[in-house]
Amino acid sequence: MSGIASAHLVVAPVVVPLAAAALMVALRERRRAERAVVSVLSSAACLAVAIALAVTVDRDGATGVYLPSNWPAPFGIALVADRLSTMMLVLTSALGLASSVYATARWQRAGVHFQPLFQVQLMGIHGAFLTADLFNLFVFFEVMLAASYGLLLHGSGPRRLRAGFHYLAINLIGSTLFLVGVAMLYGVTGTLNFADMAVKFGAIPAPDRGLLHAGAAILSLAFLVKAAMWPLGFWLVPAYSSASAPAAATFAVMTKVGIYALLRMGSLFFVDADGNVDRFLAGTLLAGGLATLAFGTLGLVASHKLARVASFAIVASSGTLLAAAGFGLPALTAGALFYLVLSTVAAATLFLLAEPVEQTAVPEPTGEEEGALPLLPFGLERRELTADVNLDDDERALVGRVFPATAVFVGLAFVGSALMVAGLPPLSGFLAKVAMLAAILAPAEGAAGVPAPAWAFVALVILSGLAAALSLVRSGIRHLWAPTGRPAPRLRLVEGAPIAILLAAGVAAVVAAAPAMRYAGDTAASLHDARGYVGAVMSARVVAREGS
Repeated sequence: MSGIASAHLVVAPVVVPLAAAALMVALRERRRAERAVVSVLSSAACLAVAIALAVTVDRDGATGVYLPSNWPAPFGIALVADRLSTMMLVLTSALGLASSVYATARWQRAGVHFQPLFQVQLMGIHGAFLTADLFNLFVFFEVMLAASYGLLLHGSGPRRLRAGFHYLAINLIGSTLFLVGVAMLYGVTGTLNFADMAVKFGAIPAPDRGLLHAGAAILSLAFLVKAAMWPLGFWLVPAYSSASAPAAATFAVMTKVGIYALLRMGSLFFVDADGNVDRFLAGTLLAGGLATLAFGTLGLVASHKLARVASFAIVASSGTLLAAAGFGLPALTAGALFYLVLSTVAAATLFLLAEPVEQTAVPEPTGEEEGALPLLPFGLERRELTADVNLDDDERALVGRVFPATAVFVGLAFVGSALMVAGLPPLSGFLAKVAMLAAILAPAEGAAGVPAPAWAFVALVILSGLAAALSLVRSGIRHLWAPTGRPAPRLRLVEGAPIAILLAAGVAAVVAAAPAMRYAGDTAASLHDARGYVGAVMSARVVAREGS
């Protein structure tokens, strides 16, 4: 991994979108075409770097550490690329590229500075996944949230404004809790570096452990707000369903920042000598995750608009991941990580599809005028029709009618995204759920049977998939498969291409399920045994200056 550090690739996902945002701000607002090119190229470069980092980390089996200030840990800032962080980088960059391309069709013209804000948000998310200390995690959180405020309000409208105020208020409260928790932990441990804190946590004297636990609880509460755990996640559905399609598709991964932080902190701070997660934290994640999954399932059943279905799908996926983390089983964690990637891609695809599917348009002319018979294809009048001619509900001939290519694409894409969201075969979401259920139902060594919380998890995972399938079938009938008197959905190439690529990624995950699960298994193993992470950060060496 020294080669990666020397090539500065680890810092590139932070520097590239920041430079792109600065360049786009320097360009005049009316030069939107140039801004769009810069944004798409920046997103593509971030994806290429993320893939290179993930491949190298997986091949070498090592953790890359970059010291921007050239000060050793724990005194200087450190950026770390391991299997978990690079996996999240690839996911974020892929969604960022798809959303930035989709936005070039029209959303960048719906207001000012869409693309610069979009790149700043990507920078914040990338930094949150790479940073190795709590204070910079807070900084990147705030950068990410500040950009998301503008993206949520982009396009204006009372619904976005109302949701934006709620979103802003709850995230300001979460940021305050975050800062208070960081201050308390620093006061007890004297450090903010993840690895250094992991070393010092076990050595805190008994009189200070109460303050240590209080700070950790407050910090975890801030992460749970971002992870949308029930009842703290009431803000998510109104905010995400009100945002523009490309912004909402990127928001899908923002909730996973809270999940990532909980996984990272839990693996470093709240484990015993055998690698078991602290019982209080595990119980909180399990109970809160099951409640969140149940809430998301009910929301899926009650939702009619596709954007709300996608938002509740994110809530349900967060509940699934939180509950899975609460069990503390490496095999279950591996399946959950695979599910994390696929569920995020599925929700983002559904957000991008919601706009063309639900768009309202002027009904097609019926050809009916007062006192005249309806016009029919092929010049047939009503009196000339025979019993052999198939008609639709408007008594127009079905045989010989050509379906618009856009309608065919949107329909097939909707079916594919519905299968991914619901976790039904043959797409990869089904494989991820099977991996989780197989892991949790496998009898533990010395156990008498499967515990009740495991059965509750299994039941809710299956019910959430059924609820998503029912909700999406209902939406498909309403918008695509029932006569509505509306013309076919209109979709530009730059809007359809990202949707097709994300769906292709879901299909590719089926073909590459074995290597993907192997990667997820290695990532889970490194989470449940964080000694490699701690050793890599603490042993990182500064670059010697010439003449020193």
